[in-house]
Amino acid sequence: MRPVKFGLFFPQAGLSFAAIKERAQLADRLGFDSILFVDHMWSRARMELDHLEAWTLMSATAAVTERIRIGALVLCNSYRNPAFLAKMASSLDVVSNGRLLLGVGAGWMEEEYHAYGYPFPRPRIRIEQLEEGLQIMKRLFTEERATFQGKYYTLADAVNEPKPVQKPHPPILIGGAGEQLLLKVVARHADIWNCPNNQAAALPRKLDVLRHHCADIGRDPDEIEVSEQAIIVLGANEESFLAQWRRAKKTIGSVFDLEQTAYRGMPELVVDQLRKRVQLGVTYFTFLLSDFHAPETLELLAEEVVPKFR
Repeated sequence: MRPVKFGLFFPQAGLSFAAIKERAQLADRLGFDSILFVDHMWSRARMELDHLEAWTLMSATAAVTERIRIGALVLCNSYRNPAFLAKMASSLDVVSNGRLLLGVGAGWMEEEYHAYGYPFPRPRIRIEQLEEGLQIMKRLFTEERATFQGKYYTLADAVNEPKPVQKPHPPILIGGAGEQLLLKVVARHADIWNCPNNQAAALPRKLDVLRHHCADIGRDPDEIEVSEQAIIVLGANEESFLAQWRRAKKTIGSVFDLEQTAYRGMPELVVDQLRKRVQLGVTYFTFLLSDFHAPETLELLAEEVVPKFR
């Protein structure tokens, strides 16, 4: 069985870079596996908040950490030409000494597309574009000169040097849960599949569908690490947990269904809840602490929860 990993899902809305840097460096010291930002232009819940751009933030965070993996949950394929994204990814993997986790998805936030002038095609087209983009990136990661002729993208004898440090390429994480189209792309291309929080209840069925898609192409589904976007509301005691719970319902309760999906309580309760997900096959929790990774809560998780899985 794979070792269980814990990565910070880190929506950056409303936080200064100084605060993000503090939390990232603390997570690095505490031994968390990754820090994953969001690839959006603003927070859907509170549009007035400052919101740093994801790739700039990934690069800056890589420069001030030493061990932790850096990535996004997930990069929107529509926002960057995939050939140029491959160049960006190779460069960041080199400068971070092999710490990039390449999370990608087909995109979904329609109002953001329109606001920034991106076409917003129907889901099938966005997923087809994602698959072509992944083919392009893999070629640029591994081939001396890459050529590709697709429906949406082309390459003509393209060079990408230096190649990534990680071979054959940085781990590719694909986020999304569409059973007929998206999970087929996961079966073909992903090293890690991330189940979105709003699909948590359907995880067993999604895994069954993914296994069938893998069987159709002759791939061992055990090659794909199963990750889950998780919300954790954690308190050292009952009083502190209840305070965190009340605050969480006011801050992120409009975005996430906390009653149905949040792992919550004191450390021993959270451990029990996470173990049940591990039994289903989840080995990578990409978690958001409800207080946006306040240092004292991050330390509590590292000291009282994570060691139970190591």
